[in-house]
Amino acid sequence: MISPEKLLNAYANGMFPMADSRQDPRAKWYTSSHRGIIPMEAFHVSSNVRRIVRNHHYHIKFNRDFRTVMEACANRKSTWISDELIDSYCNLHEMGHAHAVSVYTKDWELVGGQYGVSLGAAYFGESMFGWAKEASKVALYWCHQALRQGGFELWDTQFWTEHLARFGCIEISADEYDKKLKKALKKSASFRKVSPGKESMDK
Repeated sequence: MISPEKLLNAYANGMFPMADSRQDPRAKWYTSSHRGIIPMEAFHVSSNVRRIVRNHHYHIKFNRDFRTVMEACANRKSTWISDELIDSYCNLHEMGHAHAVSVYTKDWELVGGQYGVSLGAAYFGESMFGWAKEASKVALYWCHQALRQGGFELWDTQFWTEHLARFGCIEISADEYDKKLKKALKKSASFRKVSPGKESMDK
């Protein structure tokens, strides 16, 4: 298991762990010459996702069922989330540095979610899943709301992908990322439940 101190020190230095499989006993450490980030002011979702949010189609919970959300994210044919990482991030969650947004049906069945790590005013998005209509995107929407209201300045996605670009993700150089990271680490922020009625409907 990776200690919380080692994990947080790695994130503070622009590194993150990934395993080769669910059963991999030891994760490897990675960084990148280019990083994906979602600027807070640039985040957006489709009109369909906004409609689902407005209609309260799902129940949303913050920092609930953290391990279950991680296990769901790892429940795929190929995954970099190992059992070691699940245990390690659950420890980080207990310390208040790892967070989850959970999406449930009206019958409280978990169908979507997202989790990540917070340090200072930086948030490192790790993974998300969705087993129902737009559930993963709804989780991402509420994650943005929590980050925006909590005062976060850097939303790191590690890599740029075409899928994340739909939400406003851009790619920046390692040097630019390092500057943004150092600036965010000097400030404080809080990942918390969004106050009802105060969410903004992103364009």
